[in-house]
Amino acid sequence: MDSIIFDVDGTLWDSTEIVADAWTKAVRRLYDPQMTITAPQLRGLFGRLLPDIAASLFPRETKARQMELIDLCCAEEHRVLLETPQPPIYPELETTLQTLSEKYRLFIVSNCQAGYIEVFLKCTGFSRYFQGHLCPGDTGNPKGENILEIIRRFDLKSPVYVGDTAGDFQASKEAGIPFVHASYGYGQTDRPDYTISQFSDLSGIF
Repeated sequence: MDSIIFDVDGTLWDSTEIVADAWTKAVRRLYDPQMTITAPQLRGLFGRLLPDIAASLFPRETKARQMELIDLCCAEEHRVLLETPQPPIYPELETTLQTLSEKYRLFIVSNCQAGYIEVFLKCTGFSRYFQGHLCPGDTGNPKGENILEIIRRFDLKSPVYVGDTAGDFQASKEAGIPFVHASYGYGQTDRPDYTISQFSDLSGIF
């Protein structure tokens, strides 16, 4: 193994409480003053492509209106996350990333909007640990294709993918690389190649 590619939400941090509050404020101000978006609701949606999340939250709207609303939610989310004094990272994240980065090249691929990975890196100050990242907001492609693009772009020979949902598992299989299931995250999956119950477990696997 020469590299590790990470998901973000449910793998590196849990931003759902902060994001739910930000999205609720946005939709109440700009769409429906009675609407509430909850953290458990987002945990069931994160990992999907943004248009799918928008369709789930605003099913009565046109696709164009759904995307307009979700873009407004994301803009508010970025603003609030950047103003949050303590980023919602998982325990021992930085010490584990530091240890791993001394042996492997680290990357991020997430099914998020453009700018979200940059917000994560700015909030945490962890840019120094990662050599690259991609998301559908950058390329228009889903996670499996973006994993393959990272592999091609950086000439990776034997990467693994770390994520927390069945969608992450499927994307890693589409890319033809081993999958590490972060069981502390948002979802379940069958037959992962490895399972970790906390982020620091990665140091013992690799």
